[in-house]
Amino acid sequence: MPHEVRHEPDIAVLLPCYNEEPTIAEVVRRFREALPSAAIYVYDNNSRDLTALRARAAGATVIREPRQGKGNVVRRMFADIEADIYLMADGDGTYAPEDAPQLINTLLTERCDMVVGTRRGVTDDAGRSGHAFGNRIFNSLYKRLFGSDFTDIFSGYRVFTRRFVKSFPAVSGGFEIETEMSVHASQLKLPVSEIALDYGRRPEGSSSKLSTYRDGARILWMFAMLMKETQPLRFFGAFAMFFLGSSLFLMTPVLIEFAQTGLVPRMPTWVLSVGLLLLSMLSVVTGLILDSVSRGRAEQKRIFYLSMPSGRVERRERAAEQTALKPSRGKTPRAA
Repeated sequence: MPHEVRHEPDIAVLLPCYNEEPTIAEVVRRFREALPSAAIYVYDNNSRDLTALRARAAGATVIREPRQGKGNVVRRMFADIEADIYLMADGDGTYAPEDAPQLINTLLTERCDMVVGTRRGVTDDAGRSGHAFGNRIFNSLYKRLFGSDFTDIFSGYRVFTRRFVKSFPAVSGGFEIETEMSVHASQLKLPVSEIALDYGRRPEGSSSKLSTYRDGARILWMFAMLMKETQPLRFFGAFAMFFLGSSLFLMTPVLIEFAQTGLVPRMPTWVLSVGLLLLSMLSVVTGLILDSVSRGRAEQKRIFYLSMPSGRVERRERAAEQTALKPSRGKTPRAA
């Protein structure tokens, strides 16, 4: 019986950065200590300071992404890097690199495709009350729209398997990328897990890149777009109910007056109410058609996800098994 050879997984630490000169060197150093065998990649997103230089001096591989926005960086990272396990964090020092082994261990032992490090004390959010309020509102809204798989959809500290990374159709351009990851996992019902971790404050000289109102509006828009794509019947059904309610509100007095007098003196109101009723019916039909399309797309994504090995370790073992089963070239099997 041939001896079974086990391979250690290749781990890639991915750090998207924009103007993180004060913190990036320390973050890279601590990740190198926490995960000595991991490859550390810093993606510099048009920083105007010495982020790239500090990261390279600390031992990280630095790659530049010219398209501005965290979503663009994540899409590039996932396309470029080949590994078995991907760990994504921020370069601002708010996530503790010492927690990385715990996240990876959870991914392996629970056989998940994504583990999220939820943030203790995130409602304080480095003293910015607008961010704290937004976190509460958006997390509650996510539960109502997409399910209760996650309690902190904006956490940037995550670990993924290869098949999640290579099957994730990232379309977001900014900070809403974490929301898209969460919806992708919820839609396909992927095995996920959460671990509560301490969330630090930014050191002096480091500032948040989030804009409370601008990024909040973009995230809200992303919620609407993802709901349209994943739950079109529910999305267009809401419009149908609005149009139907408006139609009945305008139509009822006209019908009552017609029943009493036999006349329709408010013809424009009647025409508008009938138009709203037709829009309501059109919205329902649109939702039904797109719901079938959405279910087909979800099935295709699920099949593509299942067709991929979860990591390079599985591919190596599978290749070794196939090699062992193939006869050597130039030799014919000996007759019994």
